[in-house]
Amino acid sequence: MKLGAALFAAALVALPVAAQAQTLRFMTGPQGGVWVPLGGALKNIWEQAIPGVLIQAVPGAGVANVRGVDEGRAQLGFGNSISTVDGLAGRPPFPGPTRKVCHLATLYPQYFQAVVLADSGINRIEDFRGKTIVIQPRGNTAEVITQQILQVAGLTYNDIRASFQASYTDAVGLLRDGNAHGFTLGTAIPASSVMDLASARAIRVLDLAPYLEGLRRLNPGYVGVPIPANTYPGQREAVTVPGYFTHLIAACDLPEAMVHAMVRAVAQNVEAMAAVYAGMRGLTPKEMAMDIGVPFHPGAERFYREVGALGG
Repeated sequence: MKLGAALFAAALVALPVAAQAQTLRFMTGPQGGVWVPLGGALKNIWEQAIPGVLIQAVPGAGVANVRGVDEGRAQLGFGNSISTVDGLAGRPPFPGPTRKVCHLATLYPQYFQAVVLADSGINRIEDFRGKTIVIQPRGNTAEVITQQILQVAGLTYNDIRASFQASYTDAVGLLRDGNAHGFTLGTAIPASSVMDLASARAIRVLDLAPYLEGLRRLNPGYVGVPIPANTYPGQREAVTVPGYFTHLIAACDLPEAMVHAMVRAVAQNVEAMAAVYAGMRGLTPKEMAMDIGVPFHPGAERFYREVGALGG
């Protein structure tokens, strides 16, 4: 009886601990991009750093992730700075201003890339006219940028043959098999999907510098970023493309202590993330605290102030 009573008491003690376990839904990115493997690394980092927290990583995209967190379908996600700011302002493709999305950490620059088959006859965006171009689903960040760069070039979707695909991997398959002439994507460099395509077909990465001024008139958050020569096989010259920043977002109502621990874990495990994407190597709390126009979660702000990455 004493042993049974002891076991029962132990079970009662364990109940509150189990009840504290919490699953957080984390929206990452499309297959073939950096966000999926990087999301896996963050899942491991956060689950090891915060007892009782379980991370469910699911596919997503820049705009979809912001909407998902704002609408309560996820608690965490990757975001693109230009899209998240559009969400706060309620600009298209968002149906209205987002109110429940907070900033955790800026991670690295993103590169909008227009990649075409070398024999496609496409040397600039205007040459997309009449060609089959693979684009992310409507409303995703890279799709919005594609619309905008077409607008700057004096084109619309009516002028091209748009093939909307959720996966960069599927886009590569279409180009590899000769069923499309090019595709657009927004991700880190070198993008694994572009490397896969370049291993099968000769490619060209378009220089998008001529469109930057027009893009900045549409969204001042764009910056010109270089893709160095030889980033991809056969790319002999550096090109300039529109850039923005990948950052982490969270539901603003997540507990401050939890978010503080999550941001601290990110800062302490930069090398683990750099093993997935080398562009994160050397990331500092000061860079994580970069002002991209999105309000910090209180837990993140507290961490950055504690380590001297924010003034005040």
